[in-house]
Amino acid sequence: MSSIQIRAFERRDREQLTELVNAHVDAVVPGRSVSVNAVLSKHEREPGEAVVDPWVSERTTLVAVRREQVVGAALLTRFADDDRVSDSYRGAAEVRWLVCWPQHADAGDALAAACIGTMEDWGAGKQWADGSLPAPSVYGIPDAWPHVRGVLERAGFEHGGRVEVVVAAAVADLPQAGHPVEELTVRRVVGHNGTAFVALRGSEQVGLFELRSDVTTGGTLSRLAGWGEVWNLHVDEGLRRRGVGTWLVGHGADWLRLGGVRMLLAEYEAENGRAAPSSARSASAS
Repeated sequence: MSSIQIRAFERRDREQLTELVNAHVDAVVPGRSVSVNAVLSKHEREPGEAVVDPWVSERTTLVAVRREQVVGAALLTRFADDDRVSDSYRGAAEVRWLVCWPQHADAGDALAAACIGTMEDWGAGKQWADGSLPAPSVYGIPDAWPHVRGVLERAGFEHGGRVEVVVAAAVADLPQAGHPVEELTVRRVVGHNGTAFVALRGSEQVGLFELRSDVTTGGTLSRLAGWGEVWNLHVDEGLRRRGVGTWLVGHGADWLRLGGVRMLLAEYEAENGRAAPSSARSASAS
């Protein structure tokens, strides 16, 4: 095959880069895509990462080009080495995401080598790799990306040990709130990350279902309209297996149906069923 050029991202690459990113997004969640502007904005900052993003001291995007076609790309972040950064991130660097067309895995290998070279030039004592594309529920290294996993493993990255599952449901198929649960009331409030439906026994909180009905980030990701995501579902142990969780989900589903939301995504850790954080790391440097 023809030679591969690894270089810094240029504005003329934006449409091909977005096409490459959306091919990887679509393999994880159907019907989702992001705009050119959404992809480009992540090269500057990630306001959704309110804790970690301010620690980033440098970003760079590399592309792999073959015969004028962008066949691979990666976004790298470097974390500051000072007291405001937590110990686990201080002086580290990350491949925020790396994607390539499967038929150009050799370009992916060259790109990964360039990423590691850049992080070493930064003096990063810790190096990570992830797949956090600018679309909800696309993070880690999804099973649908075996070519990316292969690239990272050949570069020396190892699986971080966590396995998370993303599930989707049609909101129309979710339960309705139905009859009240004995001795419990429900209150809809602003939650930590979205809208929360709180189960109360008197004034005591005994359950919580928190969701976000709009993942378009105020319309900037307009192509994600009609999708929502679950942030948390918890019922106190003494009330489990009594239908409280289903009752709370029903209240949330009724709210989503009222807002015209069609699909709902949820993520959980396969080993123990806990809800997964949005910035999970799936690989670390060997």
